[in-house]
Amino acid sequence: MTVLVIAEHDNASIKGATLNTVTAALQCGSDVHVLVAGSNAGAAAAAAAQIAGVAKVLHADDQGLAHGLAENMTAQIMSVAQNYSHILFPATASGKNIAPRLAAKLDVGQISDITKVDSPDTFERPIYAGNAMATVQSSDSIKVVTVRGTGFDAAAASGGSAAVESLAAVAASDKATFLGSEIAKNDRPELTAAKVIVAGGRALGSAEKFTELLTPLADKLGAGIGASRAAVDAGYAPNDWQIGQTGKIVAPQLYIAAGISGAIQHLAGMKDSKVIVAINKDPEAPIFSVADYGLEADLFIAVPELTAAL
Repeated sequence: MTVLVIAEHDNASIKGATLNTVTAALQCGSDVHVLVAGSNAGAAAAAAAQIAGVAKVLHADDQGLAHGLAENMTAQIMSVAQNYSHILFPATASGKNIAPRLAAKLDVGQISDITKVDSPDTFERPIYAGNAMATVQSSDSIKVVTVRGTGFDAAAASGGSAAVESLAAVAASDKATFLGSEIAKNDRPELTAAKVIVAGGRALGSAEKFTELLTPLADKLGAGIGASRAAVDAGYAPNDWQIGQTGKIVAPQLYIAAGISGAIQHLAGMKDSKVIVAINKDPEAPIFSVADYGLEADLFIAVPELTAAL
């Protein structure tokens, strides 16, 4: 079976989530192709060709594909979809935007957020905010799947030698137009790729305390900064810091949770972290149930002491 992975990229390089998706694809079939659709994306296509395990890269280049509009991307994928048994997307904002449209066009069911491939037609995915795992089997001739990156190791970004094949770009849709974007600038590691994350909850009490307590600790550790939904809703942290079922799903090497109680919604987004450290003065806080190390203490005392000790 031949599997198609839809690469996520910035027209110059391949984003990390694509590497995890390639690993899942290799478990679905023996022949993995990657589609790089963009504008002046030759460098991204060349990078995709270096991914270990990739047999072929399809490169579609057109101005209409520059910003990954779902309407244009869906039409581009549809032009080759019948050649594949599986079409896999990273379970990112982009993948979740395009995959449902593609599944509807193909008249098949979408299999969302898989964390394990049991066989080419059977997958595991979390349900009930990660409190249960569902085994899903599909009889569709083409399986449209989104892949949770934290469930699969990243494929090696180098060592491959796939051929790059040019693909004719489809005509851009007249129903959607890219007007602009506002990109949050952040010198810290992107949360989904960070090896260390320091996250704060509503217990911090204000945006000022978020900055005062967590920023020095994150600076010492070279960490990304995250937040619980409660902290984001209270205005203590920006939306793109939110970790959880309705935020970002992360699995860093080290996750430090300061003042986060551990609601189900939050745990669903970080419980796959390799080492979890929880700082909370409530001994009954649910976060302690998933923590490898728990410190029952006042975060306003403990966090500065931890920062000073590093």
